[in-house]
Amino acid sequence: MTPGKKLQGLVAATVTPMTPDGQINPSVICQYVDYLVREQNVRNVFVNGTTGEGLSLSVQERKQLAEEWVHQGKDKLDHVVVHVGALSLAESQELARHAAAIGASGIAVIAPFFFKPTHKVRVEEMLDGIKEQIPTFQGVKFSDTDLLDLAQCVNKNEREQFAFLYGVDEQLLSALAIGADGAVGSTYNYLGQKTNLMLQAFAKPDLVLARKYQFLIGEFLSFVIKLGFGVAQTKAVMTFVSGIPMGPPRLPLVDASEEFTVKAKAKLESILWPDGH
Repeated sequence: MTPGKKLQGLVAATVTPMTPDGQINPSVICQYVDYLVREQNVRNVFVNGTTGEGLSLSVQERKQLAEEWVHQGKDKLDHVVVHVGALSLAESQELARHAAAIGASGIAVIAPFFFKPTHKVRVEEMLDGIKEQIPTFQGVKFSDTDLLDLAQCVNKNEREQFAFLYGVDEQLLSALAIGADGAVGSTYNYLGQKTNLMLQAFAKPDLVLARKYQFLIGEFLSFVIKLGFGVAQTKAVMTFVSGIPMGPPRLPLVDASEEFTVKAKAKLESILWPDGH
């Protein structure tokens, strides 16, 4: 990992490779790291989140995966962020202590989701005084579509140097325009290189080119969402794009259908990207 380097750019929300019988398969993570770095130009990962089926894994499995990502990412990845949210506070604390002990770059956490707040909590409000409560707080994975809230976060917290990473892949360009530092998402596992070209175009700025990439990424996502697109389907796409066997999801999710895989592969191969590849 790279100490002190701000988390920015693309962060792949990693899938958890599994064997055909549904056991975790850490043996392919070395290959997975090399694929992200070499093929997708992605050097940050977000481990054991929703895409990684974190809440379907045991505490021991989550620890084992975190250890493997940190170990295999050494000198290759810039940041390994480990998601430690759990339905049990004690388990979340245990996972957080473990992530610190193994040298993860940081932790991310989501609150137990059966405690519903009585009103929508704006991130802008949550950040007020947060450094006093959590001195090591670094930033937010912002996965709402409320860009006004994100804009207010960016505007009010420039001095704090918080990282604001957007979590809705199909409208990342909109978030970049109002100051997002980067993004966390599942598509950066297999469309990282294309999204990086969008980031480069935006930075120039060549907004016409940036929009072309965003529109084409959106075209693919719109297509697969209509077919039914979730963790199982993401694993199927990753398997055919990367050549690394990601296996099935864990029950109660069921594997992507052969029909989905054939259609998604054909759609992805049919897209004519501006870079000609």
